[in-house]
Amino acid sequence: MLKLFYHLRTLFPACLLAIGFMANVFGQSADEVHITPREIPEPRPPNVPSPAQANVGRVKPLRSDVDLVLVPVTVTDELNHPVMGLKQHAFKVYEDNQEQQIQSFSAEDGPISVGLLLDLSKSMADKFVIEREAVEEFCKNANPEDDYFVISFADRPKLLASVTQSLDDIEQTLASNVPDGHTALLDAVYLAIARMHGARYQRRALLIVSDGGDNHSRYGLKEIKNLVQEANVEVYALGIFNSLIFRSFEELMGKRWLSEITDLTGGRTVPASDLGKVPEIAADISREMRNQYVLGYRPIIPPKDGKWRKIRVTLSPEAGRVRPYYKKGYAALAR
Repeated sequence: MLKLFYHLRTLFPACLLAIGFMANVFGQSADEVHITPREIPEPRPPNVPSPAQANVGRVKPLRSDVDLVLVPVTVTDELNHPVMGLKQHAFKVYEDNQEQQIQSFSAEDGPISVGLLLDLSKSMADKFVIEREAVEEFCKNANPEDDYFVISFADRPKLLASVTQSLDDIEQTLASNVPDGHTALLDAVYLAIARMHGARYQRRALLIVSDGGDNHSRYGLKEIKNLVQEANVEVYALGIFNSLIFRSFEELMGKRWLSEITDLTGGRTVPASDLGKVPEIAADISREMRNQYVLGYRPIIPPKDGKWRKIRVTLSPEAGRVRPYYKKGYAALAR
């Protein structure tokens, strides 16, 4: 274990910080945002920013200038492994069912800004060790230049401070604490999207590690879906489900809720009913986040009306049995 942590500290210092943050939370007691959620009665959950605070640093989703639309696309095989090496002619992109001419094409494998959202509620008590291993494997497959922040959530989301802990401190804290409390997953996603406005890189992604249950958030699912749909952030989820017998309505709906959030952003939810496969899935998601194709096109009908434009990406049969993941549209800015 010490050898693994030493490896992470040497190659991925930001990731080690992330794991240290997770441990620190257990010891306690308890880019933008383009839309403004409905008014919520006070008190607002601690560390969840107000809508006014969140609406800072907006950037145009899927766009690099007023004409060029950029569409990041992740391609996976039947085993959920990222597929690279495809050429431009293997892709077709449609906007509102009209095929567009791809005018720029690139395959990227570079650093990104990543937010880790870690479920430390009571429902994760029997999955805590696996959650730790998932974070370790995710970090082992990261880029050393990645920009990280970590949010934990139980009764409320917590944006962790940048305090480095020693390996001994981490191990002692993890050994003496267990997850507890309710699950404010939706509030955590809201906080993470707000936090992304100050991210270092244009490529931005969130990874939620959770059983998907929510029973304590002040924000609703509809609000969060609207929020992530307009944010320039891909959201992934590693859903840890180790039982066919759900203990609450929230856990029963967990997988569906996670999928409804992630699928809007070009990310996806990967369920894991076999706990032994969780670390491997985390490693695959880490690599997938960083291996993307970026398709650029200028719409046949210039986006001037402020309406939502639907995007569809297809792959030719020569690409094999693969599946593309991408954001399903963007808001055309009115002029």
